[in-house]
Amino acid sequence: MKPIARLQALIDEGLIDTVVRQLMSGKEAMVFVVRRDDETICAKVYKEATKRSFRQAVDYTENRRVKNSREARAMAKGSKFGREIQESMWQNAEVDALYRLAAAGVRVPKPFNFHDGVLLMELVVDEQGDAAPRLNDVLFTREQAMQHHQTLLVEVVRMLCAGVVHGDLSEFNILLAEDGPVIIDLPQAVDAAGNNHASRMLLRDVGNLRAFFGRFAPELLTTEFGPEIWSLYERGALSPETQLTGKFERDNAPVDLVDVMREIDDALFEEQARRLRMAEA
Repeated sequence: MKPIARLQALIDEGLIDTVVRQLMSGKEAMVFVVRRDDETICAKVYKEATKRSFRQAVDYTENRRVKNSREARAMAKGSKFGREIQESMWQNAEVDALYRLAAAGVRVPKPFNFHDGVLLMELVVDEQGDAAPRLNDVLFTREQAMQHHQTLLVEVVRMLCAGVVHGDLSEFNILLAEDGPVIIDLPQAVDAAGNNHASRMLLRDVGNLRAFFGRFAPELLTTEFGPEIWSLYERGALSPETQLTGKFERDNAPVDLVDVMREIDDALFEEQARRLRMAEA
């Protein structure tokens, strides 16, 4: 097929040889099957911010650093330059997460290169060597559902131990490869220790897995793996070898409302001070 401009640029640079076909088109990117030397890989071409529908929620971008105050001001104003900076941060977040997680042994596509808004990475395939399907396109037996759910819990824990929360994990961004599930689509990945919304996102990720696999294995619907995982992480007691139970006892002690209000006031004061510093910079 005739390559689009950004893939033609990679051919001209010698990074790939040919474009085989388009694999899919999503809200933030198009994915193509490409060839380089004697191997078949895939190229994720990020759409320009003006041409895609995915909204970069503040919850995800919290604590992502910019190089200088000029970039921070541009982003705050929503200028063209500011939007370009946000777009670059969004793309780099996935690239950084993939390299970080692959190094930690997490089941993600192996990244090869990132050039001019195009991410080259491993093509995940099924038993027949075809592009692997998403979980939402597959039916499972109870035993298969239990097995894949357990495998993915281990991967979620491994990610968290590497300091990363996926942030949008569901049956729509997990592929079923020949040797089991592979996690994809990470532009919204957040730093577990540096993002105040990380715990909520982790609970949602694990809850999505429970809801999906619970269709095939209803006993999973009563498990509490999300709260258990986060509690162990907060106490520094979580590792990829941790044996999870799926049980969690919630603390029903009375809430100190005065202390809660004090923390809210402190947070508001810090936010006002931050905005003042940005305005003066």
